[in-house]
Formats: sequence, C-alpha cells, structure tokens
Amino acid sequence: MPAIPSQPGSPARVGPPPAPRRTAFAEGVEQVRAAATTEPGRLRIIGAVLALLVVAFGAVTTWQISERAAAADDVLHRSQPLSSGAAGIYRSLADANTAASSGFLAGGQETADSRDRYEKDIRTAAAGLVTAAANADPGSPSEATIARLNRLLPEYKGLIERARTYNRQGYPVGGAYLRYANEKMQKEMLPAAEDLYTKENQRLDADYGDATPYPWSAIVLGVLALAALGWAQHRTYRRTNRVLNHGLVAASAATTLVLLWLVVGHAVARSGLDGSYDHGIRSLKVLHDARIASLKARGNENLSLVARGAETVTVGGQTYDAYYYDFDKDMTVLGKGLTEADRLADDGAGTEPVKAAEGNMAVWKKRHTTARTEDENGNYQQALDMVIGGKGATGECFDSVDRNLALAIDHEQAEFKQAAGDGRDAMTGLPVGAAVLAVLGAAGAVAGIGRRLSEYR
Repeated sequence: MPAIPSQPGSPARVGPPPAPRRTAFAEGVEQVRAAATTEPGRLRIIGAVLALLVVAFGAVTTWQISERAAAADDVLHRSQPLSSGAAGIYRSLADANTAASSGFLAGGQETADSRDRYEKDIRTAAAGLVTAAANADPGSPSEATIARLNRLLPEYKGLIERARTYNRQGYPVGGAYLRYANEKMQKEMLPAAEDLYTKENQRLDADYGDATPYPWSAIVLGVLALAALGWAQHRTYRRTNRVLNHGLVAASAATTLVLLWLVVGHAVARSGLDGSYDHGIRSLKVLHDARIASLKARGNENLSLVARGAETVTVGGQTYDAYYYDFDKDMTVLGKGLTEADRLADDGAGTEPVKAAEGNMAVWKKRHTTARTEDENGNYQQALDMVIGGKGATGECFDSVDRNLALAIDHEQAEFKQAAGDGRDAMTGLPVGAAVLAVLGAAGAVAGIGRRLSEYR
C-alpha cells in the first residue's frame, strides 16, 4: 500500500526521543571504568591515587604543623610575656600603693628611696599598659580594661599627691586622701589589673591548646599512604616477580621519613611544651599570686597605722580593724602560695629562694604581732618604728620576701623559656621538609608506575 503523503501544514511525524546528553562527570567515570578493564589503565589509576595520597599527606602535615609551630611561637614570644607583663602591672600598682603608704607614715622624714620606688612603680605600670594596649585585639575586653586602667592611674596619682601635700603640712585630711586613694586602688585598679592578668592567662592557655594536640589527620593520611604504597609494590611483585620497584621504594622511603619526622618531632615538641607549662607556667602563676599577696599584706599593714582604727569590719559578730583583718587573710594566701611553690619547684635553684621567703614570712608575722600589740596598747610610735623603721622592722622582712620571690620568678621564667623554646624548635623545618619530601614521594610513585607502563609499549 503506498505511503500516504503528509498533507501540507500537518505536523511532521516524530521518532523516538534522543537519549539525554551525559554530563562531563558521567563521561569521565565511564572512561575510568573502561580504562580499568586493561592493565595499563589500572596502572595509571593506581599511580594517580598514590601520588594524590602522598601529596595530600604532605599538604596536611605542612598545614597542621605550621599551625602548631605558630601557636608554640606565640606561647614563647607573645602570650606568656603578656601574661607576665599583666602580672607585672598588678605588682607595680600594688607596690606603688605600698610605697605611698610607707612614705605617708614617714611624714616629713620620707626617704628619697621610698619616693623613687613609688615613681618607678608608676612608670613601670604605665609602660606595661602601653605594651598591653599595643598587643590587645581591637574591641576586645582586654582593650577596655587597659583603657580603664589608663584612666584610673592619673586619678590615683592625683590623690596620692594631695595626701602627701596635706601630710607634710600636718593636716589630718591627708590620711583621708590616702585611704581614698587606697580604696580606688583596691576596689577599682587592682581588680581591673587582675582581670587583665586573667584574660592574658586565658590567651596563654588557648595558645597551649593550639600547639599541643596530636596531628591525627596527618598521621592517618601518612599511614594510609604507606599502606597504599606497600600494596602497590606487593601487586607489582606478584605480577612481575621483581622484588623492588625503585620509584615506589623511593616514594615509600620519603613517606616513611615524613611520618617518622612528624610523629617524633611533634612528640618532642609536645613534651617540651608540656614541660614548660608544668615546670614553668604553673610555678609562675603561683609565685606571682604569692608576690601579690605579700604586697597586699604590706599595704594593709601600713594602712592599719594610717587609719588608726578608723576602718573596721564585723565578722561573726566580732569587730576587727579592717586592715589588720585583711593583713591576716593576705598572709594566709602568701603562706599557701609559698607551700605550693615549694612543691612545684623541681630543682634546688627553684626551691632555695622559696624556702628563704618562707623563713622571711615567719619572722615577718612575729614582728607584726609585736607591732600590733604595741599599737593596741596605745604605743603608736613604737608600733610605727617596728613597721617602717630600719633593722628589725617588718619592712625588712617584706623586702626579703619580695626579693626572694623575684629570684624564684626569674628562675622559673628561665626554665619556661628553655622548655618552650625546645618545644618550638622541635618543629622547625618540618612543614617545609614535609612539603618537599611529599613532592619527591609523589614523583617517585609516578615514576615507579611509569616504569611498569613502559613495559606495555
């Protein structure tokens, strides 16, 4: 039967719809599947996977160790010095307050040394605040705390100068100004300085937390790369009876070297950093706290003679001189701090100044008890001589405690620097070395597989 011609204007008859066009990814998968059916194709896939694994291992090692090395460097050169600097700000402010009260008690006989000590402490605190401000993150709580201290410091100095002026003229209002200055120091400035110290310690702990974790991702990739290289060599041996493939052996050697360097280097670095924390940072924190307690105790001892019973506190239904009461609390903190510092000290050079400070504190407490008895019995001048006098005064004991604690801090600081420096140095060269060896290892893997491929041409 003849075909019926299509009428003009009628739609053309449509055949089966064309197959959907495959994506580039699907075509690539198909090509890989086709290549895997032949030995040369399989070898090319194996070579690409081996090179990718080795390069990925080197890249992850470089990335993780670079981050840990940077954090270790921050511990050594940034966060720990800033933590000690914050403690120094606190110490300078507290010591300035102590020196001011000592000078006030001396009245017209204030010595040049006492005045110079006060001025030096104020300058040290101001310089410390400048350094802290330069290293504070913009908009951070630390920046706000530093700004507050910078505002309070000149206010405090103004109060001290007024107290001195009125004291030299014999006006009792000078004592009120000194107590007001002390209140500003104790309730506003020292808490702010302590807050700054706490924040810097938190930054230090965070840097330790970034520097010490094991680089598990890199280690797992290294083991996986070695396993893949071992499998590839075993496969080559089964098909050719050749014991060694020089390219694959070179790739295995490079990967093994990076993995060993990674594990051993990081273990040594972690040991050094842990040692710097256990035998440096922990001791430094305890010693700084003990030194601050001694400064606060000395300031309260002086102010008890300035106030002469004008400030009291009621505890458990009993009324005490406020400054004597705080002195006893500070000495308790000092005693506990020295005991803990003695326990943490790991050598004679660290133990000796701490034990000396403990002896100084015991004598200080005895002399203070005698001075307090004289004061309570109305013998003010005798009590004053026993506190700010020369030989045999409590001030002599305080100076010895402060000096010995400074020696202990210097020793622990040196131990920290040595251990933290060793920890950081253990990672030196590892990021670059890992990258170079990984590239060589990948090239060796490609060359080894290429050697097998040449046998099919």
